[in-house]
Amino acid sequence: MAKARSPAIRNSCTVFFFITAFWNNTQPSEETGFSAVYSNRLLNKVPKNLPAETTVLDLSQNSISELRISDFSSVLRLQVLNLSHNVIHELDFSVFQYNEDLEHLDLSHNILQTLSCHAVLSLQHLDLTHNNYTDMPICSKVDMPELRYLGLNAKRIRGSDFGALTNLQLDTLFLSLEDLSEYRAASILVFNAKTIRIVFPHRDFHILSDVELNATESLELINIHDEQVNELRTFLLKLRRSGRLLNLTLNNMQCHWEDFISILQAAWGTTIEHLFISKAAWMDATNKNDFNYTKTSLKTLEIKETIILTVKSDPQYMYRIFSEMNISALTISGAQLIHMLCPSKPSHFTYLSFSYNILTDAVFEGCNNLRLLETLILSGNHLKNLMKMSLMTHHMKSLRYLDMSQSLLQHEVLEKECHWGENLVELNLSSNLLSDSVFHCLPVNIRKLDLQHNQISSIPSMTVELRALEELNLASNRLTDLPGCGQFRSLRLLNTEINSIVTPSSQFYHTCRSIREVKAEHNPFMCSCEIREFIDLQKQGLVVLVGWPESYRCEYPEDVRGIRLQDFHVSELVCNTTLLVVVVLVITVVFVALISFLCICLDIPWYLKMMWRWTRVKHRIWKHNPEDVLDDIEFHAFISYSERDSDWVKNVLIPNLEKEDGSIRICQHERNFIAGKSIVENIIDCIEKSYRSIFVLSPNFVQSEWCHYELYFAHHKLFQEQNNSLILLLLEPIPPYIIPTKYYKLKALMAKRTYMEWPAKASKQGLFWTNLRAAIHIRLPEK
Repeated sequence: MAKARSPAIRNSCTVFFFITAFWNNTQPSEETGFSAVYSNRLLNKVPKNLPAETTVLDLSQNSISELRISDFSSVLRLQVLNLSHNVIHELDFSVFQYNEDLEHLDLSHNILQTLSCHAVLSLQHLDLTHNNYTDMPICSKVDMPELRYLGLNAKRIRGSDFGALTNLQLDTLFLSLEDLSEYRAASILVFNAKTIRIVFPHRDFHILSDVELNATESLELINIHDEQVNELRTFLLKLRRSGRLLNLTLNNMQCHWEDFISILQAAWGTTIEHLFISKAAWMDATNKNDFNYTKTSLKTLEIKETIILTVKSDPQYMYRIFSEMNISALTISGAQLIHMLCPSKPSHFTYLSFSYNILTDAVFEGCNNLRLLETLILSGNHLKNLMKMSLMTHHMKSLRYLDMSQSLLQHEVLEKECHWGENLVELNLSSNLLSDSVFHCLPVNIRKLDLQHNQISSIPSMTVELRALEELNLASNRLTDLPGCGQFRSLRLLNTEINSIVTPSSQFYHTCRSIREVKAEHNPFMCSCEIREFIDLQKQGLVVLVGWPESYRCEYPEDVRGIRLQDFHVSELVCNTTLLVVVVLVITVVFVALISFLCICLDIPWYLKMMWRWTRVKHRIWKHNPEDVLDDIEFHAFISYSERDSDWVKNVLIPNLEKEDGSIRICQHERNFIAGKSIVENIIDCIEKSYRSIFVLSPNFVQSEWCHYELYFAHHKLFQEQNNSLILLLLEPIPPYIIPTKYYKLKALMAKRTYMEWPAKASKQGLFWTNLRAAIHIRLPEK
């Protein structure tokens, strides 16, 4: 079964791979078509069913060996085709006959041997270098009127090989001749290309002497060695009489110091304005110094990756050759120079670059002849003392840009005062050993300052005020907070990425009003209330945060680690202390007002006062006579009434309750209150010694303060002892509206408890007295 399914599985995998490759390698281009990338896919032929909208097709680094018309007939809008690094051995331009928009064709690094010509009218870029051609792959008639770039190589060059190129108006002609094995003199004729690049063969052929430059402005010569050095000198001397060459590049040249100087001297008198020399062999300079600086068109000399030694000579001679040049720009980079002399007279230099040498602080010390110098690049040297380097610039009155990056510069606070060139506006001090003290040694007129990759932890408050500073780069330092701009009032751009910034400082918000762009990516931000104002800067559009929001994430606390600052939220109430205080005060005021309102409406102070009196009386009784607290009841009832109802109580109520036999004893305040005690104590004492408490209710009752006291204490006993000792006797009807609000307990008692109503008819009074006596009847203990 497994073997039976294997073809189907294989076919399914093939289909899946094709679909995946199609979607992964086909995408919309910037124009209206598509870019299809099939580079390095182990293809042995051009894929079929290419999207008809394809305008850019990359088939490089595969194993394609053959091209057919059908391969590209479906992509009629094809403009760019890259077939480099394949194994194509034959090319017929007719395969592109349907691709009328084809402009760029790269067939380099194949094994092409033959070429069949066909008009490709739209082609602008054709690269045929690094193939296996024996003869130069040029048709007798090149019908490519739009061609601007042409790259060729061959093993053999004959007289008529380049005749077809004379009518082409090329921008660039690239001749890769490193594998040339046969060359016939006078083979190369006049070229009309503006730029020519020639890679010389390893064998000595006199190619350069046969080159005629007509409209050429830029020439690059690669792999110059042995006899070709003398040929180059001859070629340059010939240029003195004719030619329009402006730019000459000499790459990978092997020669001695004398030859090197002679080539410079030969170029000095030509039309060349810019001379670039790179990757020349090690040269040991001599003591000769007879260079002629007169009559030159040269403006720029650039020497890179060329080691110049002075093992057998005095280095002063070599330095003097360069320092005395009357040109505008000089670059000597990667030459292991240990020093450079100051020009002996006022110099024409406006640009000097001595990067990646081993220069020290002594370079241009006390130099007064570089007053026209505007740009000085000293990066990658052995500079150590920032104060000394500032003195170097003091006499450079025109200096505007200075680069001393990637050195060993330091500055101590106690060092002498720094003196910079007065017009210095851009300073690069990145990748040094500078600390916070560097801010005490900066040019006052600086506009752009680069201090990245140093050891700065903060910006001191007492520093020189840099009023003109607009851009400050403090990336990759040791900052713990986003610094303020107290000394940089004009700052527009601040870079503090890759530091240890937890939160912006308070000075940042108050002093950085003019800042418009901040780059603070990849810092360990503390997500708390303090970070909200920083986030609001971006939301309100006041500051552009470069890399926002992906590169700004919380690091602390751990529960929000990894969250983007954009997604961090915290309550306004938690962060705004003023708002929190206001809310607490409002709540407190409302609560106090509510309590006050309830106290007024419910007469709570009165009840608190009664509770206080009750507690004091109980405490006093217990303290002076604790055994009396447990005495037995002495009266059947205590009567509470208004003084205005005393006639009815004395003449009707008491006589009908008390009998001559003394079986019922009534407690009345006029005869039973003990002299010397307070009224409250007597009320409490009588209520507690009475089995029942009878309250004679009438409109007069609710107007009596003492009646209310008695009712309150009796009600308190009712709940304290959980008995039914309260009897309400309604002498006269009481309208609810006349009962004061503070007597809400009376209202509650009358609403919930059954009360006895005094009958006006005499016939009903007998039953009334019987029920009342029954309610208070109890056998009292004998004293």
